[in-house]
Amino acid sequence: MVVDFREAMKKEMRRRKYSDRTIKTYLYCVDKFFSKTKKTIDKISKTDVREYLTNIAEKKTGNTTNVNLNALKFLFEDILGKRMKLDIKYSKVPEKLPVVLTKQEVKRLFDAINNEKHKLMIQLMYSAGLRVSELINLKVEDLKINEGYGYVRQGKGNKDRLFIIAESLKEELKKFIAKKKISEYNYLFISNRERKYSVRSLQQIIKKAGRKAGIVKNISCHTLRHSFATHLIENGSSLNEVQSLLGHKSPETTLTYLHNTSCSMINIKSPLDSL
Repeated sequence: MVVDFREAMKKEMRRRKYSDRTIKTYLYCVDKFFSKTKKTIDKISKTDVREYLTNIAEKKTGNTTNVNLNALKFLFEDILGKRMKLDIKYSKVPEKLPVVLTKQEVKRLFDAINNEKHKLMIQLMYSAGLRVSELINLKVEDLKINEGYGYVRQGKGNKDRLFIIAESLKEELKKFIAKKKISEYNYLFISNRERKYSVRSLQQIIKKAGRKAGIVKNISCHTLRHSFATHLIENGSSLNEVQSLLGHKSPETTLTYLHNTSCSMINIKSPLDSL
């Protein structure tokens, strides 16, 4: 290779605070591209990139095509400064409505969890619309329980955002923190092995509770976030409010939830308080 493009990419992505997952994905996409084209960087043309992406689009999903396109654009335009101006339109990703639980199903899910800590984790995740990665990274210092809000630190896109704390969870959270004697600088939830929870552990809790509750939908931790957004809109919250609470960059992303809702305007509050 003419340059050590992998190191250059890693350095620039870290400077821009890309997530470790994005860095790993981009490097994988670029490595695969070069293994297929069998050319060095200085020999690559727009035609090579276009043909490669066209081949992917014929076999893979739109998301896969877009990720590969973004990775290659990042390398050639942002790292190498080549004005390739790839005129390849993003593949259309088939629209698919998110799986959403009804309010009754959410209540049944909670009732199916006997472990008090696990139930509190799942309730907090739903009541605030948190991603599972955001939940397991919460620290006590991020919570302003009396004021009814908290902060997600360095969430998706490495951005901080505010989330609401349900009135019905305030005392439970206070008692939990006091009982566990958790320092304000420590993680709010840790496993019995004194370690931070893994995403997989939370997914297993959700799956097990879903089966026990007799919920036939294919649910995951993210289903609670989808349900949170849908129930907020059903309760009358505006799209702008929901977009802000979810941390969506684009309002178009939030619009997805309108397909499952009927709105009547009321003041914003956590959907947990209306169960």
